[in-house]
Amino acid sequence: MSQRVRVRFAPSPTGPLHIGGVRTALYNYLFAKKHDGDFLLRIEDTDQARYVANAEQYIIDSLNWAGIPYDEGLGKEGKHAPYRQSERKEIYKQYIQELIENGWAYYAFDSAEKLELLRKQYESEGKTFSYGWENREQLESSLSISAADVQKRIENGENYVIRFKIPKNETLHLTDLIRGDMKIETNTLDDKVLFKSDGMPTYHLANIVDDHLMEITHVIRGEEWLPSMALHQLLYRAFEWQAPQFAHLPLLLKPEGQGKLSKRDGDKFGFPVFPMEFKDEKTGEVSRGYREDGYFPEAFINMLALLGWHSDNDQEIFSLDELIQAFSLERVSKSGAKFDVAKTQWFQQQYLQKKSDEDLATMFAAYIEKNNIKIPEYIQDKSHFIFKLVQLLRERAVFVSDFYKTGKFFFETPTVYDEIAVKKVWQIDTKEILQNLEELLASTTLFDAVVLEEQIKNWITEKGYGMGKVFQPFRLALVGSMSGPHVFDIAAVIGKQETLNRLINIQKKLS
Repeated sequence: MSQRVRVRFAPSPTGPLHIGGVRTALYNYLFAKKHDGDFLLRIEDTDQARYVANAEQYIIDSLNWAGIPYDEGLGKEGKHAPYRQSERKEIYKQYIQELIENGWAYYAFDSAEKLELLRKQYESEGKTFSYGWENREQLESSLSISAADVQKRIENGENYVIRFKIPKNETLHLTDLIRGDMKIETNTLDDKVLFKSDGMPTYHLANIVDDHLMEITHVIRGEEWLPSMALHQLLYRAFEWQAPQFAHLPLLLKPEGQGKLSKRDGDKFGFPVFPMEFKDEKTGEVSRGYREDGYFPEAFINMLALLGWHSDNDQEIFSLDELIQAFSLERVSKSGAKFDVAKTQWFQQQYLQKKSDEDLATMFAAYIEKNNIKIPEYIQDKSHFIFKLVQLLRERAVFVSDFYKTGKFFFETPTVYDEIAVKKVWQIDTKEILQNLEELLASTTLFDAVVLEEQIKNWITEKGYGMGKVFQPFRLALVGSMSGPHVFDIAAVIGKQETLNRLINIQKKLS
């Protein structure tokens, strides 16, 4: 590519950033870095009615947390500033006037009530109303009103919009880098609103003007904008600008595969659809985030990358650098990508398992402190305690929080015991066996897992008890259930006195 690649992510600050938006940002980032180009962030806040005050910073924080920072944009101003469309209103006025003067746009004064009546009239006749080439010269537009009358209406403060004049009887030939060549008949298009009487442009005008002025070479955006591609190409023609190349990404679909993934799906199936927790300042509603749920950003990004894109081999685990090298728009799917909750957790687990015991222990220590979890007073070396727990529990852990959730018995002495396990393992002679085990452990000087296992197994053989008659109630005493790591490792971590206390407690409780 001779021209320097420049791409942009242009979200609207109308609420939390959906993971589909993060994927769009990611693909733009990967494409830019693959071609040594620039990745821009532009805030498209032309819809002031839906503007949410804290959404803008949320977008920036989300990109930074995910590890896909932008090169140019808010807070990283370049020569194309400002990067908020609400601060570029005067620029758009200049270009909308140019379209009007060149016959590509016109004023329309039709009231919302009148247009609604027309729609209902068309519906009653089995037709669909469309404001375009068939009727625009019969409606209240500058195509049917004198220039003097148009000026008078504007000066009197009458509401109006400015619409784009779609040419009649043309076949547009469009090319999408993902979907290939397409044909669109202009007679099927309506005259979209480009500018509103409140002085704000619509997405269509602002988007085209900004992409041109910011020297965007590739527009990589969601499938929902594919129907706008014909209008946007016509706008580039109207301005006599060279259009960027377009690529429309597939939708993220519900877990069952039908329809676009939504927050409601996340609530239904128990997973977040936003990168970070978001609190709506108007309603107070809090939405879950991947960060707060305990996902590593690199696992989150790896998962998103493979929702709609695939490599040329069976590789699934990619570092960000590897994704940059492997990524290409040619390998992006045309069809929607079904969100898989289990696969998302699988990615998280893969990244957790790749981390060292030391790193996980540091993370777990931070989790303990943040959540005000108390380490038992009988634990003398708390750092060693945390490290051992990570070693014993990491194999089945998905999140750092799992070290506490699955190892809660390390922190709290069991006071209740799993009823099913009790019925299975507590027999007539169990109390006597545990009393004898208690005496054995009381006389043990070296409370090490390996030593304990050898000593108790020899003792079981001497007594002729059978391993299950000892190990199962022993585990029940220490854990409160039949779960957990090797029972001798548990005993070694909690120590001699706590092990004896738990043996005494279960005898009292179940006798």
